[in-house]
Amino acid sequence: MPAKGPAEVTSTPAPKRLGRMLPVELRDYWKDEAREFTPWLASEENLRLLGEAIGFELELEGIEIQVGAFKADIVAKELETQNRVLIENQLERTDHDHLGKLITYASGLNASAVIWIAAEINDEHRRALDWLNDITGKQCAFFGIEIELWRIGASDPAPKFNLVSHPNDWFKTLAGRGENDALTETQLLNEEFWRAFGDFAKTKGTKLRLRKPRLQHWYPIPIGHSRFYLSLTASTKKRRLGCELYIRKSKLAFGLLRNDKEPIEREIGVALEWQDLPRKQDCRIAQYRPGDISDREAWPEFHAWLLERAEVFYRVFSKRVRELNLEGEDLEEDETLPESSN
Repeated sequence: MPAKGPAEVTSTPAPKRLGRMLPVELRDYWKDEAREFTPWLASEENLRLLGEAIGFELELEGIEIQVGAFKADIVAKELETQNRVLIENQLERTDHDHLGKLITYASGLNASAVIWIAAEINDEHRRALDWLNDITGKQCAFFGIEIELWRIGASDPAPKFNLVSHPNDWFKTLAGRGENDALTETQLLNEEFWRAFGDFAKTKGTKLRLRKPRLQHWYPIPIGHSRFYLSLTASTKKRRLGCELYIRKSKLAFGLLRNDKEPIEREIGVALEWQDLPRKQDCRIAQYRPGDISDREAWPEFHAWLLERAEVFYRVFSKRVRELNLEGEDLEEDETLPESSN
């Protein structure tokens, strides 16, 4: 028999190391609330983080917006509805002064949602927000959010938004229905189609800002200006697909863009439909094609067309809308909803 060799020695792998999360004082990072914290929060990236905490997709309308003799910190719009969202921020514990400002600004701006961000929301102010949600119902939603900063080792600080107050039925609202509401076949089809579109677009590495799928036939995409957005459409009634630049409450912007109709259509590659919607304050510039989303086998083709058109529209229009001179236009808001092309 062969001689036995020395017993094999198995080495134990070294334990994996994990970093330790360390809190960062807000005032150590942001020395000035108005000059540093508010602009940071108002950036596209951080409004997206804030929106994820409450289920909104937010787009900036402006900072330091005048309301009577005062100025609101941040005013944004919820992308899908274009409703106004007031954001008031503090780097300290909440106080009565800011609570009064919230109510004043919300009424002056006709806000549909109010977000109060602070280092700490004390108990009496949390109860006040809950009470406001109870008495205002669906007319206005009040949110209380505590912000924290954390770092691992010597890393840059990372923000964490903690939702501590919200409307009682808020999570049902995010789902798009109440417990007893039944979805139609069309709503279910819309949601599935847009979910599949988002998955397809991600595989193609698109740089467009994708959103969560909802139940309607349109799919909005930000374009860098609060009064404009791209709208992809999938109409089951007309059996057609569309890509639109939707313009909120600006006939002036529509007219200025139409002055460049020839170069725009040359860059887009096709003739467009220039719809001024005379009975509305809104307008749109659109391209349509046949497409019935009940034909699931055609979805890959439909998704490819929608993504290609959206990226072309974004490239052609995004810079143009940012450079439009809309000074002197009446910016007064109305209560109309976007006119559907369904």
